[in-house]
Amino acid sequence: MAHPLPSLNPPKTLKRNLQSFNQPIFSFPQISSSKITKFKKYPSITSSTMSSQQQNPLPHVALTNNNDHKEEVMNTIKSSISNCLSETHLDLTVPTLKSKIRGKVRDIYDGGDYLVLVTTDRQSAFDRILASIPFKGQVLNETSLWWFNKTQHITPNAVVSVPDRNVTIARKCSVFPVEFVVRGYVTGSTDTSLWTVYNKGVRNYCGNNLPDGLVKNQKLQENILTPTTKAADHDVPVTPDKIVQCGLMTQADYDEVSRKAMSLFEFGQRVALDHGLILVDTKYEFGKGPDGQIYLIDEVHTPDSSRYWIAHSYQERFQNGLEPENIDKEFLRLWFKNHCNPYEDEVLPDAPEELVSELAWRYIFLFETITNSRFEMPDTKEPVHDRISRNVSQALSSLQ
Repeated sequence: MAHPLPSLNPPKTLKRNLQSFNQPIFSFPQISSSKITKFKKYPSITSSTMSSQQQNPLPHVALTNNNDHKEEVMNTIKSSISNCLSETHLDLTVPTLKSKIRGKVRDIYDGGDYLVLVTTDRQSAFDRILASIPFKGQVLNETSLWWFNKTQHITPNAVVSVPDRNVTIARKCSVFPVEFVVRGYVTGSTDTSLWTVYNKGVRNYCGNNLPDGLVKNQKLQENILTPTTKAADHDVPVTPDKIVQCGLMTQADYDEVSRKAMSLFEFGQRVALDHGLILVDTKYEFGKGPDGQIYLIDEVHTPDSSRYWIAHSYQERFQNGLEPENIDKEFLRLWFKNHCNPYEDEVLPDAPEELVSELAWRYIFLFETITNSRFEMPDTKEPVHDRISRNVSQALSSLQ
């Protein structure tokens, strides 16, 4: 059965407190293309190789052959590092908003019939916040909107309103307490990643039988689904049978959602490959609306929820035992793993500005590559929190 939880991506430690809203959460109705900002066409982007990781803390991939564009974007990124959207307090600036829940990346506000989801620039991994990345929130919000619009033929999804670059207003619905993680490759560095568990000798993972002899970053014979439950402080891998036995979902709901998840991933892989990228793995969340319809919720195929590699160099690098050229947050994960114990250390080191800027650029690069659009830099003259407050106030007024 579905459990009412009022947040798309709440911190694991707050799961037990979410019942305070006493409302189901979030469904995505259909997105109108008019809701999404139009962008100028941008030429296709290719990659080339930089110096090795041993000599340079940055991963070895230069993500564009348009150096003028990258330089322009990087200059804006560097000037905005101290002005990230790390916290929001719309409950103090928008009178109609009630409770606030601070997720790892999103701040979620109860707006009565609606939820206001503000995507911040916070960067999470290892179930904690690592840094703030300029413009990340805008990238995630706009990337998700693009994918939601493209996947309507697979599953219902949509938003009530998109009043701001960082904000989605959504109807409430009941969220299944299961994350549907789909994988196409044996890779990863976290405790629940497929390579980590496989390297420890696990050969049956979440109900999937894995053959001996696989090596890191190898493509699987077929995509697999590795669901996890939303535990208090971390994700817990679970089998489909266990999901049903524990009453987390009915068999019918699980069957429908798992089919949708696999179809979404296969579609995402095809679109990514058409743009020179490999969609390696991702996660999906689903909820049930008051009408009994199952909806895709949360973010879709963003660099936060997904792993992407550069397609044209993958095979050669894999054959030579090199890490794929990636454009997701994996290199930041690896930096923290090399400089601390991100699971146990109480205080983490500050991420180098060079890595923060590079990750911001990669988020923007991914958006531009996937959507074939130019990322529109926000006007920095108005404080971002003032802008969001004004836009959300106007949107909620129009919905009443």
